[in-house]
Amino acid sequence: MHSDDVVWDMLGNRQFCSYKITTKTQNFCRNEYNITGLCNRSSCPLANSQYATIREEKGRCYLYMKTIERAAFPRRLWEKVLLNRNYEKALEEIDENLIYWPRFIRHKCKQRFTKITQYLIRIRKLTLKRQRKLVPLRRKIERRENRREEKALIAAQLDNAIEKELLERLKQDTYGDIYNFPIHAFDKALEQQDAESESESDAEKEDEEEEDTDRREFVEADDSDLSDFEDMDKLETSEEELEEEEEVEKKASHSRSKGKTPLKGPARSKRPYVKIEYEEETEPTTKTKAT
Repeated sequence: MHSDDVVWDMLGNRQFCSYKITTKTQNFCRNEYNITGLCNRSSCPLANSQYATIREEKGRCYLYMKTIERAAFPRRLWEKVLLNRNYEKALEEIDENLIYWPRFIRHKCKQRFTKITQYLIRIRKLTLKRQRKLVPLRRKIERRENRREEKALIAAQLDNAIEKELLERLKQDTYGDIYNFPIHAFDKALEQQDAESESESDAEKEDEEEEDTDRREFVEADDSDLSDFEDMDKLETSEEELEEEEEVEKKASHSRSKGKTPLKGPARSKRPYVKIEYEEETEPTTKTKAT
């Protein structure tokens, strides 16, 4: 015969229970069907033959009910009832199913259902809201990958150097006709060389065209250029002066041949003729006689 008091005496404060967690202040229960989470006589699912609780599965709430008539059938021990999504209608369904049950169980079921609906609403809001995803940095894995990349780069450079050396030897025909080198790689290298030579020739043509187009230039006048022009003017004036001196010398030589004295000093330019008159003062005769 099943007795709730005997079960509680065996599982309660006297002996061991696998669901019980003891702390300094209070004892807790880890059983999934516990309605409050506390380890006491009224909320223990094992020591109560008539028991009800609320559970959540995949976002939906279910009402679980246990009666003493199904105690002999463990597979059908709990009756499962799906509750409505509407909060008020779900409370009405709880009242209808637990109409003749103790008030404590009915009140605790409603309280548990309220808490579950609240955290489901919070979950929905958090999923719809944009959140930052925290990604942990694995330093060891990053270092390992960096080392692998460096090794792979060195190996690739070595392979490229070996390939270039073999291609050069193949061009130079150092080993004769004995080759185990793939022909497509050699053809690829030749195509690359042709493309490089074409690009170089195009670049040279473009440079030549640019030089041809840029031959005509406009340069700002400097002080040196102005001084050059001034020097040219000075040279022209000096040539004119030399010509005038030569003419004067010719005239002087012609006058010498006629018996006239040549002009002394540098050649002078012709000036207008000026006549100068001098007055001579004569002393009185008396003075002359006295002497």
